Amino acid sequence: MRRLAVLALTLMTFAGVSAQQTQKITLTLDEAVSIALSDNPTIKVADLEIERQKYERKQTEANLWPQLSATGQYLYAIEKQSMAKGLSFGADNTLSATANLNMALFAPSVYAALNMNKVQLENAVEAARASKINLVAEVKKAYYNILLAKQSIEVLHASEDNIAETVENTRDMFGAGLAAEYDLLTAEVQLSNLKPTIIQTENSVEIAELLLKMYLGLPQNTEIEVVGTLDEFRDAVLAGSEALSTDISGNTDLRTLDINLKMLNAQRRLANSARIPTIAAFLQGTYTGNDAVNPLKSMMGGGAGAGTGAGAGAGAATTAEREFWWQYPINVGVQVSIPIFAGFTNTSKVKSIDNSIRQLEMQRDYLAESMYVQVRSALNTLVTARETMMANEKTVTQAQKAFEISQTRYTAGAGTILEVNSAELQLTQSRLNYSQAIYDYLSAKAEYDKIIGKEE
Repeated sequence: MRRLAVLALTLMTFAGVSAQQTQKITLTLDEAVSIALSDNPTIKVADLEIERQKYERKQTEANLWPQLSATGQYLYAIEKQSMAKGLSFGADNTLSATANLNMALFAPSVYAALNMNKVQLENAVEAARASKINLVAEVKKAYYNILLAKQSIEVLHASEDNIAETVENTRDMFGAGLAAEYDLLTAEVQLSNLKPTIIQTENSVEIAELLLKMYLGLPQNTEIEVVGTLDEFRDAVLAGSEALSTDISGNTDLRTLDINLKMLNAQRRLANSARIPTIAAFLQGTYTGNDAVNPLKSMMGGGAGAGTGAGAGAGAATTAEREFWWQYPINVGVQVSIPIFAGFTNTSKVKSIDNSIRQLEMQRDYLAESMYVQVRSALNTLVTARETMMANEKTVTQAQKAFEISQTRYTAGAGTILEVNSAELQLTQSRLNYSQAIYDYLSAKAEYDKIIGKEE
């Protein structure tokens, strides 16, 4: 009994852990996009890059602020510097403290670097915007792909039910001697051939869900259930006949190239700023103390002991005249740095940047033509998908009616099993084509929004 109790407790514990580890989330399209924009790692990395560029600009701005530094020093003289006849002015111990205050008054290179930091921040913001636009497009297409796979499964299961019904009717007719064995075998083979397609489509749903969970930054053991069907987007497809613009000014690739051109121009100004003089102000203060001989007292003949004898007076004066001196000079000034010659380094750098600017301008023109072709292709795909959906919608109705007629004819003995199989196959294909046309439109619309740089 004790072992059974322990086993039951263990099973309950594992069941609880398993239930906690497995989560199920129901998602609409808007919710999926919202989660992706907040939890996807690429978006987080792009936001961190913006923050980093802000810190880079603050580092550059710090060069315009006053720079204050201080140093302290202690010296002990092992051997002091002396003059002729043993006269020494050195100190045994020296203490010093120095403070320096520097401030840039005119620094062209710093101003050019600040302008470059501004462009770099703009580039980081555009990169984050591009990441969001691309992610939204991929999330939408993954979401639509799940809906397409699930709707295809429904169509295939409906076809399976129709074929199973045909098999049963044929089996009854064969038992009554009204149908040939060939008809029964044909119907059973068609039913068997449909099962691998159903299994493959079910597997595609799992793969599509894994892809969507990756975009959303969800754990792979999370179960997701998407809301809606492709049929619910029918009205959105029909309403998509409004005039769609071919304006590609918001395309992220083009805007990134424009920002790169601005960055090259900023680099050119930074290179040229190395030729301009810089002006800086400085303030320096030093506080120094040492135990040296006072030269003034020494030259005056030395204190109370003078006149009692040369030797004795000198020894007394030496003891009395040594004291600890403190000095505190303060200096203020302006420093001008004028670059004169740097071996044509700046000239070569500017020419190299000019060459890069010309290359980037040609790349930009070529990319603009490519983007225009892509947006025209996306528009054509939208129109084709919409017209295909409308045509397939009518085809589904006709195929449904043809299948019902073929079943009636076959049951009455006026038709053949081949007619029923053909009609059922056409019905299934028309339903799949209808779903595929809606998916093609929605997928092309997501790609179109990505090309023109539409933000959510």
